[in-house]
Amino acid sequence: MSRVGNSPIIIPAGVKVAVNGGMVMVEGPKGKLSAKINSPLLAIDIKNGQVLLSRKAEDKLTKSAHGTMRAHIMNMVQGAVAEYVKVLEVQGVGYKAAVAGNKLTLNVGFTHPVEIVLPQGITASVEKATVITVKGANKDALGNICAKIREVKDPDPYKGKGVRFQNEYIRRKAGKTATGTTGGGK
Repeated sequence: MSRVGNSPIIIPAGVKVAVNGGMVMVEGPKGKLSAKINSPLLAIDIKNGQVLLSRKAEDKLTKSAHGTMRAHIMNMVQGAVAEYVKVLEVQGVGYKAAVAGNKLTLNVGFTHPVEIVLPQGITASVEKATVITVKGANKDALGNICAKIREVKDPDPYKGKGVRFQNEYIRRKAGKTATGTTGGGK
């Protein structure tokens, strides 16, 4: 049995948490976030600078939603205080990235550049044309957009070319080798 859902979430200074109907709203210096409570069988109480979640039933679905919802609220509180950061690397000869406004442009070996529109609340910056830093208060949206960026050109297992997360290990495969036939002819 998981006990994650029972632990309280401490609300830091400068962050406001409110529950309105089936929505949880978190407001802090880095942004406003909201999430829908996915189970009517969960109760959320805000007391003494803490958020407490409790179950109204003990069925399997409610138990699984308890810990998950607590983790989502904790991620929103942490994102409202300090933005989440993910770093991606572009590897390959002639591969590069650029940011203009809310558009990320990738040149990764296709005949055309690939443009990705960043969602609201997510920002990107490019250092050295091969390192992309993506920031945002919403951890879910940040992970989704980073997955889309990586999906444009998955790392090749033979040469390692493509878009990858920083410090991501890509298992390399050996290429084809010549078998060297001896003798020849008849």
